[in-house]
Amino acid sequence: MYTIVLAIHLGLALVLIGVVLLQHGKGADAGAAFGSGASNTVFGARGSASFLGRLTGVLGVGFFATSLTLAIMAGTFSSGGSVVDGSASSTPSSESAPAPAAGDEGNGEGTSAPAPAPD
Repeated sequence: MYTIVLAIHLGLALVLIGVVLLQHGKGADAGAAFGSGASNTVFGARGSASFLGRLTGVLGVGFFATSLTLAIMAGTFSSGGSVVDGSASSTPSSESAPAPAAGDEGNGEGTSAPAPAPD
């Protein structure tokens, strides 16, 4: 169920982005005085403003609804514990690691043998 709602949510988000990018800005009406407004008659005399505005509103409501649904589902499916508390119990303590040898210079091999002489 969670996967289905998430897929719908992502689809709504992508379509909403596309619809918003298709809309004209407020300064787009100035171009109609120079003849570029004649191509907007596909959606009627008012242009695509009312259609795309309503579609944006419907998609926005759907996006909000799926966001709220996903948030409720995430709260329902959680175990209720803290992530920090869970990670603190799974880390090994420093007491279980052996102490380094007294003559070890940290050559990374774990032995206290001296390094070979250079040639």
